[in-house]
Amino acid sequence: AEVEKGESARMSSMMGAIAIADLVKSTLGPKGMDKILQSVSSQSHSIEVTNDGATILKNVHVENAAAKVLVDIAMTQDDTIGDGTTSVAVLCGELLREAEKLLDQRIHPQTIAAGWRLAAKIATDELESAAVSSETEEAFREDLLQVAKTTLSSKLVLYEKDHFAKLAVDAVLRLEGSQNLDAIQILKKPGGALRDSFLAEGFVLDKKVGVGQPKRVENAVVMVANTPMDTDKIKIYGARVKVSSLTKVAEIEQAEKDKMALKVKKICDYGVNVFINRQLIYNFPEEIFAKRKVMAIEHADFEGVERLAAVLGAEICSTFDDPDTAVLGKCDLVDDLIVGEDRLIRFSGTPKHEACSIILRGASSHVLDEAERSLHDALCVLSRVVQETRTVPGGGCTEIRMARAVDLRAPNVPGKKALAMEAFARALRTIPAIIADNGGFDASELVTKLRAAHATGSSNAGLDVVHGDIALDVVASLGVRESFLSKLHVLTSAAEAAEMILRVDDIVKCAPRKREGP
Repeated sequence: AEVEKGESARMSSMMGAIAIADLVKSTLGPKGMDKILQSVSSQSHSIEVTNDGATILKNVHVENAAAKVLVDIAMTQDDTIGDGTTSVAVLCGELLREAEKLLDQRIHPQTIAAGWRLAAKIATDELESAAVSSETEEAFREDLLQVAKTTLSSKLVLYEKDHFAKLAVDAVLRLEGSQNLDAIQILKKPGGALRDSFLAEGFVLDKKVGVGQPKRVENAVVMVANTPMDTDKIKIYGARVKVSSLTKVAEIEQAEKDKMALKVKKICDYGVNVFINRQLIYNFPEEIFAKRKVMAIEHADFEGVERLAAVLGAEICSTFDDPDTAVLGKCDLVDDLIVGEDRLIRFSGTPKHEACSIILRGASSHVLDEAERSLHDALCVLSRVVQETRTVPGGGCTEIRMARAVDLRAPNVPGKKALAMEAFARALRTIPAIIADNGGFDASELVTKLRAAHATGSSNAGLDVVHGDIALDVVASLGVRESFLSKLHVLTSAAEAAEMILRVDDIVKCAPRKREGP
């Protein structure tokens, strides 16, 4: 095993984490830049264009152990909240950058960690005092719209953020407080512009109805199945069938057809008028379904089938001998939905009323992929805001408030811990500085203006990156509002991860265990 010790190990881990933070730093804020991620391993050399911190870090191969910690906290932020992935990585990196200066002054890592814990507690209390919650339903909907617009401001859909914010809010409010985003289906259809994206009630399946079958079914009784419907041909592998004449072959094929006809009869005897199968449906069973006026849909992808069964209140069937145990789905209407030149199948009036589909339109697959990531972030954040209704001002306002609260308390703390607290405040102030810097503005001037505004009592002052100035009330004048839960998670995760990396003094690289034996 290799061992890196002391100062060398600490600097190695810090440098790795700071490098990862610097990688995503330029994507932060409404004026953040995009990254092209190009695969070098696959034959196609596929690319992704994104400024989503989680997507960038997920695709970056890192060897440094501390860098992996940063990637993990960004992934956790993405899974639990949905937004703030770049912020958490950048804040952690800035804390470590400040810690490096303190270590140069011969301050012990445990002293720095103790100061950070005090500062994090003060910052959390200040964040809670900055949080507000709306009382009425109309005001809460407006809060949700502002949170969605703020989240989407740093994404590709920036110039259509009003449209996408409304789509996201409408979809999340249909969930009625549920955290299950599976009821919201997102379909991507190349063509048109981003503003052509729309919300369709019910569940939309990107499949076609069989030939000669009804295209519209009212009061549908739906069976969702995962069963082979292609056995109308002889399929005996690894065996040899000897027959004395062609009539015997015909008899075998007829027996197969009779078997399939019986299977279709059993399915139709359930009283279904819509049959959706995970696997292929060959021509012969499709013909029988058409004669019986049953709409049959084949090869629905597994995720779509699972989600459709949940939305319709059905269970996936694979055998058809016991009608009493089968759970069938119901909906008011199954019909066609035309998007561009494609026909989709829409299930309206499902038992799960919160079910809806968002159909995204865009110029290319890369635009659609990024729009889907942006919308998914907004949906995740909004579902959390519905659960924890408190919101905080955005635009760097809360970071300056938390830094100011820490700065005011630091002189009252004896010993070197006060230096660590001041370093924590400086790290918090770098977030608005980076946002301003990414917009091409003078970060030092804007951050000092912002500090002065907060010192004179404008506690809701924040950055206005459109005009390159500060707004004295960032919520009232610009509508920049963020989720309290997201900010809290960013603060606690970054502080904990930075402390964990700071306490490292040895890196042990273990060799693989030797196999025993000859």
